[in-house]
Amino acid sequence: MAKVIFKRPESLTDKPFHYCPGCTHGIIHRLVAEVIDEMGMRDNTVGVCPVGCSVFAYDYFNVDMFQAAHGRAPAVATGIKRCLPDRLVFTYQGDGDLASIGTAEIVHAAARSENITTIFVNNAVYGMTGGQMAPTTLPGQKTTTTPRGREKELNGLPVRVCEMLATLDGATYVARVSVHDPKHIVQAKKAIRKAFEIQKAGLGFALVEVLSTCPTNWGLSPKEAIKWLADNMIPYYPLGVYKEPAEVK
Repeated sequence: MAKVIFKRPESLTDKPFHYCPGCTHGIIHRLVAEVIDEMGMRDNTVGVCPVGCSVFAYDYFNVDMFQAAHGRAPAVATGIKRCLPDRLVFTYQGDGDLASIGTAEIVHAAARSENITTIFVNNAVYGMTGGQMAPTTLPGQKTTTTPRGREKELNGLPVRVCEMLATLDGATYVARVSVHDPKHIVQAKKAIRKAFEIQKAGLGFALVEVLSTCPTNWGLSPKEAIKWLADNMIPYYPLGVYKEPAEVK
């Protein structure tokens, strides 16, 4: 009998993703689902969807899911976790949702050290609404609202979320990873697993920022988008662990 060595995680439904070709949301979804499966927590996990490209994540994660208003996922997750402390609770948010309208929400959830996990997907642009400048758009990066490129004097500089949250005493684990090649995908999964384990141990707020692609709005092919991420995003958003409790190192 043939041995099954690769299959869809039970924590994902069989519904096909709606994401654009070359978008790495699908990879990140799978990593989150694999971790939930491996921790044996599928029946005890609650996810909170954002507004943005991943607004339909509730169709893909085969766990209890909530839909939050724009930027409010950390507040919704806080309420769920406080009412159901035995659940594994996570938010899944893009840069527009978390680093723009939801900035105050994520800062104060971290400051309170809410025992939740946030998966923060950074593709440096507003993907769902047509490719406008996001808080994480790189200097010089062209978007539909910065056709000549983001200018420091006119548009300000990008928000580095990990560096900002790591300064807060309440933030327990803060890490930035990427999914542009197999080596980094493996590292990303380890960081996501650690963020969930920290929550399970009751150690407080954990966030994993995942650098992601947006070939459609970057105007690149999927292969070109992967290279653009590696060549342009990683130098501006260095990968690594920005904060980690000594007991889980």
